[in-house]
Order: sequence, then structure tokens, then C-alpha cells
Amino acid sequence: MGKVTGFKEFDRKTEAYRPVELRIKDYGEIFTGDHDVDHLQEQGARCMDCGVPFCQSESGCPVDNLIPEWNDLVYHDKWQEALIRLHKTNNFPEFTGRVCPAPCEGSCVLGLNNPAVTIKNIEQAIVDRGFEEGWIQPHVVEYRTGKKIAIIGSGPAGLAAADELNKIGHSVTVFERDDRIGGLLMYGIPNMKLGKDIVERRVNLLKDSGVEFIVSVNIGKDVTTTELQKDFDALIFTTGSTMARDLPVENRDAKGVHLAMEYLAKNTQHLLDTGEADDSNLSAKGKDVIVIGGGDTGTDCIGTALRQGAKSIVNFELMGKPPTDRADNNPWPLWPLIYRVDYGHAEATQVFGEDPRQYHLMTKSFIKSDDGKVTGLNTINVDFEGGKLIEIQGSEKTWDAQLVLLSMGFLSPEHYLSDDANIKLDARGNYKAEYGKYSTSQEGVFTAGDCRRGQSLVVWAINEGRGVAEQVDQYLTNL
Repeated sequence: MGKVTGFKEFDRKTEAYRPVELRIKDYGEIFTGDHDVDHLQEQGARCMDCGVPFCQSESGCPVDNLIPEWNDLVYHDKWQEALIRLHKTNNFPEFTGRVCPAPCEGSCVLGLNNPAVTIKNIEQAIVDRGFEEGWIQPHVVEYRTGKKIAIIGSGPAGLAAADELNKIGHSVTVFERDDRIGGLLMYGIPNMKLGKDIVERRVNLLKDSGVEFIVSVNIGKDVTTTELQKDFDALIFTTGSTMARDLPVENRDAKGVHLAMEYLAKNTQHLLDTGEADDSNLSAKGKDVIVIGGGDTGTDCIGTALRQGAKSIVNFELMGKPPTDRADNNPWPLWPLIYRVDYGHAEATQVFGEDPRQYHLMTKSFIKSDDGKVTGLNTINVDFEGGKLIEIQGSEKTWDAQLVLLSMGFLSPEHYLSDDANIKLDARGNYKAEYGKYSTSQEGVFTAGDCRRGQSLVVWAINEGRGVAEQVDQYLTNL
């Protein structure tokens, strides 16, 4: 694939983000939007004729993107053909090309002894060009089957299922409890990583293709599933994993301690409603901010707090600093558990002079003032021996903080919908359904995405959305 000797001739070079000093002044995307064709063709040329492309295997791409094929097409300047190939497996490459951590690159065969192909950059460039050239148009079906499906939740899994079922000819209605469509894509990922105009553009395409969207309706509360089943032949729950892991330590009730998603969602909504950052008590402006927990959400909190004008930012991590290179127990083609500097870390380092992350730290308690506001917290250093957490006595420390954001992952979906529908849960509190089947314990009720599998990647949500659509179509065919 690509140029036969390209992987020997060209070095990996990713597309640069906008300069830190410029991008932290606004909420525009961190990407420049300038896709250099010559550069991308050169990077496409690095794709090897590797025989077994692990990049599109389960350890690589969950939607089995035909990566070597569209790398080769980009190298040969066949961009429209590359887009066709990309859309064969991925409904929303403009989302994954921006927010996916690119496990495909971790499984790239070239990555065995050289930096991997810049797969994510090429994917984003293909779909961005597709929109610029007008190649991406609504998919209007010529007939309808007469079958009606209700999808509850408009995140990536719900949108992918809606897209696939609509293409078949079924009538699809998507219900969203928030005031805008997109779920995690709209309110869970900040503007600088995924512009909301990008989300709305795809939603409008789905509308023009025949998908109906209804917002500000909370199924299970405003409307029961029993009522919904009177009007629809099948229901699909794609509500995401929205029950955040909390930190039940002393003074958790202090004002100024918030779940990360509450903070991110409110700022995004305020931006969309007013064009300005959130200026409520939830704002980081002028405050010492502590983010507890890492991952993408922690990074997004850092980036948002910077843009709001935080006085200082520290990010606590319970685990130790990852190694620079793969450990012996983390071989290729598994996802490389290595030290990374994401956009928020780079921004904080440039503004404050050091990486915001502090490792091996556990929060013991919050400190609050007489009027109930958080003023700081107490920590202790920890280590792990034989998988057991050990507190290091004498390492106690007090930190100043007027805003604390809890970014420690998610436990399960909220259960009011599953209670209303009377569907079974698995041992982790997720909606119980077998992967590949997606049917719950109730006839005609299906589920997919994070609410079924647990907190995961956008690309896995798309995988499950496509999968549940196939199963629902088979179910409706047999009715």
C-alpha cells in the first residue's frame, strides 16, 4: 500500500495544532484546519504492504476501518474514492478523526520499530475535504418499510444506529433529554476538541435524510417506555454511561467541588447560548483549580479552566507516571500505555511553566470555610505493592483550591430508564445485553454503546450503534 519504500523514506510528522498562545484565548478547535495535501500524501506513502493490517483489527480499529486502502488512495490523490472507503465502515469520521485516541496507530505494524503512520490525521483530512467539496450529501431513501424505531439517547451510538436504520428505509425517531442533539458529542467533549458546528452539520444531514429528532424529552420520566411501545415497533437504549464515580471523603459537600461532566457541560451550554464562557460560580476564573483524575475528561477540564482564566491548575493522578516506552507486559499490538502530553497538558505547561500532573496522590479530605466553600484539600502519597495500595506516612500535604473537579470515570448508566422498562442489569449495573445481539430482557427493547458495555471510546459507540441497527432490522424483518 502507498509507496512501496515510503516507510523507509519518510518520517512521521503529524499536523500541528494552532499555537498555544492563540488557541487558549478562544474556544475554537485546536486544529488549524489546513490540510497540506503534499504532506498527507507523503504520510499515506508510509503505509506498508504489511500483509496483515493490525490497524483495522479489533486491537486497532473497532469499526474495522479500511485504513490501508484509504491511505493508498490518498497517496494516489484519489480523495473522493478514499472518502467512499472511509464511510463504508464509519458513519462519522469527522468525530473520530478529532476525538478518537487512535488505537489503530498503536497497532500499526510500522509501529513495531518506527513511529506509526499518521492514520488519525489522514482520516480527518479525508472527511473534511469531503464536506468542503460537497461530496457528502443527505442519504434520502426511495421507500419506507412502515416500521418505526425509537432511539433513546443521541450520542454516537444512537446517531450511528439512526443512520443505519434510516438507510434501510425504517422510520427512526431519536429522543434526547437535553436541549440539543449529540449527547457526549455535544456536551461531553468541549468545543476546542470538537466544534459544535461539526456535530450540528452531521445532525442536519441526518434530518435531511429523514431521521426525526425530539429534544428536551426524558424517556422514563416524561414519557414511559410502555407509552412509547404503543407507537414504535422497537426501542433502542443508547443513553451512555452517565453515572460518574464520586469521591466520598470528608467535606465532599463543600461548595466548589463538582463532577467534571457537570462543569464541562455547563460551560459548553453557556457558550452555545450566549457566545461567552460560563461566568457562574462554576467558572475557574481567578481560582486555584484541582482536577482529580486523568484521562480525556481530565485533560478537557484543564483546557477549559485555562480558557476561563484559572489562577493555577493541578491535576492529581492516583497511579504513577507512565513509562516513555512500552513496558514488557504491554507488547504491540496492544494499546501502548505510555506517557503522553495531550493538548491541555501542553497548554498548562506553557502558561504555568510546568506539567500540571502530580502522580501517586490520593485525596484524603476537602477543606471548607465557615460558609461551606471549598478552600483546599488534604492528600497523601501512595504506592502499589503487589496490586495493593499503600499510603506513605509522612507525605501528607495541603493544597489550596477554590474549584475542585472530579474526573474519575463513570460507573454505569442511570437506572430510572431501565427501571421503567423493567430490563435486567449486568453485574456492573449496565443494561444487560450480549455483544453482537444487543437484545435486552424485554422483547423489542435493544441497547448499545456505553450503557451496555461501560465507559468506552466514541469509535466503540459507533461500532455498537451499527451492530444494534443490524440486529433490530433482523428483528423487524421477522415480525
